[in-house]
Amino acid sequence: MTTFVDRVELHVAAGNGGHGCASVHREKFKPLGGPDGGNGGRGGDVILTVDQSVTTLLEYHHSPHRKATNGKPGEGGNRSGKEGEDLVLAVPDGTVVLDKQGNVLADLVGEGTSFVAAQGGRGGLGNAALASARRKAPGFALLGEPGDAGDIVLELKTVADVALVGYPSAGKSSLISVMSAAKPKIADYPFTTLVPNLGVVTAGATVYTVADVPGLIPGASQGKGLGLEFLRHVERCSVLVHVLDTATLESDRDPVSDLDVIEEELRNYGGGLEKRPRLVVLNKIDVPDGRDLAEMVRPDLEARGYRVFEVSAVARTGLKELSFALAELVAGHRARKPKDEATRIVIRPKAVDDAGFTVTQEEDGLFRVRGEKPERWVRQTDFNNDEAVGFLADRLNRLGVESELMKAGARVGDGVAIGPEDNAVVFDWEPTVTAGAEMLGRRGEDHRFEAPRPAAQRRRDRQAERDDAAQEFEDFEPF
Repeated sequence: MTTFVDRVELHVAAGNGGHGCASVHREKFKPLGGPDGGNGGRGGDVILTVDQSVTTLLEYHHSPHRKATNGKPGEGGNRSGKEGEDLVLAVPDGTVVLDKQGNVLADLVGEGTSFVAAQGGRGGLGNAALASARRKAPGFALLGEPGDAGDIVLELKTVADVALVGYPSAGKSSLISVMSAAKPKIADYPFTTLVPNLGVVTAGATVYTVADVPGLIPGASQGKGLGLEFLRHVERCSVLVHVLDTATLESDRDPVSDLDVIEEELRNYGGGLEKRPRLVVLNKIDVPDGRDLAEMVRPDLEARGYRVFEVSAVARTGLKELSFALAELVAGHRARKPKDEATRIVIRPKAVDDAGFTVTQEEDGLFRVRGEKPERWVRQTDFNNDEAVGFLADRLNRLGVESELMKAGARVGDGVAIGPEDNAVVFDWEPTVTAGAEMLGRRGEDHRFEAPRPAAQRRRDRQAERDDAAQEFEDFEPF
């Protein structure tokens, strides 16, 4: 049974915005009291938040589909719909959020750090919010915007100060068990450790964490064995400790060659691991042959510039010197590290000259409009309502879409698509057409709310209409 998961693909969907309401206030002696349709509620967001009590992504491995609640529609009487509830997902400290292409979206480090993985859709405006001096009684409302939906990848990179690296069965788990209160599984066969183990060590006034990184063997950086799955857990560690087995029974291995192999894998993996400060621990000196081998290879390792410690996890010798040496390196790294370096959220701002949309002509002659605003406005339009379609046309014209279509060479009757290929609204372009109901003189105007004309003006208008009709009768010539 899986007990530790450090990489999952999560399918997240934010809540949809509620539809706006088209309503007219009615009461006795006020049959047209004005628009009073409320706005739809915003859809809930999907938010990732660091929780120190969570140590694995196992929960999302079993339940990868997560969705926030939708916003409620608006109602008459200027009552706005209820907003959808945000869905907060707890993730371990050190979780990296990526898209399907592998681009980093956020690097979450530190208790309470959060990232909006999917944003809820906006609620549609009711006709009360759409009313203006020109459009006194809109007979339509905007639809709620769909929430963001898509796939993201969560990768856990263990947040620890010190990483113990080395061959399987080098004694890393035994070392972390005696230096801290951690109780990892320990046995005398390779690959006993299948998950990173964390332990807390106190040395004087310094408290730091130690991680046991399992599964490093030749070829680990290319995916051999378990190494590639856990090398990323070394990336955040400020100090590396090579744990070398001085009592190995394999004839083709020795501490120096083991060190060279692990160093080569760290260089191949990248991520700046080759620049981290490191120590060398010669473990298992409680074995007579192990102590002899440690004394033989120590001068060679020190000649390479390494600080070398001879320890025995079983006999608990040499551990105090090692723990204080690690505390010194950790304290130095913390003093040099910028305070605002922990959390990293990638922001990709728009260009200053970005018009908000693009117009391109495709091979079949179709003109395609892409942009956040035009596509959102299309999603919020009820195409069964002529007045709503006219309102959309006005918005697109004010944004400059009509002008750009003209510059691109579009002519009356050419096909225009707004949105991506798999979900676009396609229509024949008529730049001078007046959309809206027949009762509307201009798009969105309602003559029922115009100021009444004086009686004398009404009489003059009626007389002018009769004179025009009489003149048309006199000028009529039968065939």
